[in-house]
Amino acid sequence: MQGKQKLNLFSFTMIVVGLVIGMGIFRTAATSAKDAIEPSVYFTAWLLGGFVALCGALTYAEIGSRYPVTGGYYKVFSYAYHPSIAFAINCIILISNAASLSGVALIGSGYITKLFPGIHWTDIDKALISCAAIFIFYGINLMGLRMSARAQNILMIIKISMIVVLILALFFPHGDAASATTAVTTATAPSMGWIQSLGVSLIAVSFTYGGYQQTINFGNEVDKPAKNIPRGIFIGIAIIIILYLLVNLSYYTIVGFNNMKGEREIAYVVMNKTFGKSGADVFSFFLFFGVLAYVNALLMSNPRVMYAMSGEGVLPKGFARQNPRNEVLTVSLTAFAAMCIIILFFAQTFEKILNFTIFLDCFGMVASSATIFVLRRRTKHLDGTGIFKMKLYPMQPLIFMAAYCFVSISIAIQTPYTALTGVAVLAGFMIIYFVTGGARKTLENPQA
Repeated sequence: MQGKQKLNLFSFTMIVVGLVIGMGIFRTAATSAKDAIEPSVYFTAWLLGGFVALCGALTYAEIGSRYPVTGGYYKVFSYAYHPSIAFAINCIILISNAASLSGVALIGSGYITKLFPGIHWTDIDKALISCAAIFIFYGINLMGLRMSARAQNILMIIKISMIVVLILALFFPHGDAASATTAVTTATAPSMGWIQSLGVSLIAVSFTYGGYQQTINFGNEVDKPAKNIPRGIFIGIAIIIILYLLVNLSYYTIVGFNNMKGEREIAYVVMNKTFGKSGADVFSFFLFFGVLAYVNALLMSNPRVMYAMSGEGVLPKGFARQNPRNEVLTVSLTAFAAMCIIILFFAQTFEKILNFTIFLDCFGMVASSATIFVLRRRTKHLDGTGIFKMKLYPMQPLIFMAAYCFVSISIAIQTPYTALTGVAVLAGFMIIYFVTGGARKTLENPQA
């Protein structure tokens, strides 16, 4: 897929930021606080999350530079491991991403319904609003990469503006944090130790920082990939870390640590206390459109994984079909959008999919970052040719992998059924690969 439309550094950086900053920072801060036994655990989790994200960004920057191909997140598995592993993990990632997109859209619809408090909004109503958002951006992506990138830039400006408003709230009168809300505090189990509490708190933090690894799916659709992929990831992650830490300071100062534990729409509480109900309503209106940047970014990214899997022969050839006019992957885009809508009506709330999504992501994070060890060995001929190459290697990928192993263990301890389900799903997809003839195709095409 050698497209003529190229993403410049600014557009690629906005995609990085858009993939990471979904609805998470507007919700998961409360979840992370609920699982933290004290403020030191809470802020350590967010600082550690940023450091791990930076290590991951460095690792994926080099992976993207050494293997800059469209659908790279799938192809790098196939190249470094075995097509069956690539098939299984990428199917899981697609399901996880579709669930995340649906959950985030659902939470965004919850914010927009706050503008109409006189109406009794049901879960079905919110799901229909979320469906409408998915349909709109499905249509935008059908118009081509350039149009969807422009929409992404505009939506990211809106979203970043909302985060800036949350940060600026620190400088306005907002009263005593202890009286910020009347929510009931949910106490963390007193038997939980500091390290265990950190691990559980990191689950929500990991979701909030995750997403940037999907940028390698754009591969050679980025102008000068060897230079702009690492630059875009560096700049994007730096912006995200700074914004996240400042927003959390705003939550902590205005709402108060103990009161944060019982909140869901914590950003609305901050705006309501600082600017009143009218200000909170305006914030919710624009926040809904900012959240759509996450929807748009995933609709841009995930069809490229299906394209790569089709090229490997593990998905039907129809998934590689492109619109000859604008090179849009119409079948893959339609299939992913349909998957999101189907999941939307099964995953009713964000909370129901959080642990499952993160546990599945841990497989993908550890497996994909570990490919750097294979790529370093197989692409030595690229050293000194201008590609991005990490310093202090292999410290960064090892730290990144260890952190996600820690998170997955924390999930397994907290919700063992979720962990067992995730392992079963991974094994099931590997079995499907061989049953449907994937092994035969691999033997016929050993270079896949």
